[in-house]
Amino acid sequence: METANPLQLLLLRGLGTTTLVADRLRYVTQEWVSSGRLDATHASALVDDVLKALRGETPELEQQMGRNLERNRDNLLQDLGLASQKELDELRGRIDRLEQQLRQRDRQE
Repeated sequence: METANPLQLLLLRGLGTTTLVADRLRYVTQEWVSSGRLDATHASALVDDVLKALRGETPELEQQMGRNLERNRDNLLQDLGLASQKELDELRGRIDRLEQQLRQRDRQE
């Protein structure tokens, strides 16, 4: 039997887990509606919200994760002693200003 790609296996497991969570969530919310603990409209909204989050359709969460990723990247660069893009841009600006000052000084002499 051919060995499966580990990334493919991870993807398939993730899809299976997502489907399992969605099915279980639907079952639990139906039970809550049946027992009167949850209104039917709230149950469907809850299921929709959770499924959107599982599918990555939550811009707020994506923005927060993006900020966390940037912060972690900046911390890693700092720990490694590497300059960030912002620091490089600032250095380029300083070099440009110094070169301009040198050219002006050479013209005056």
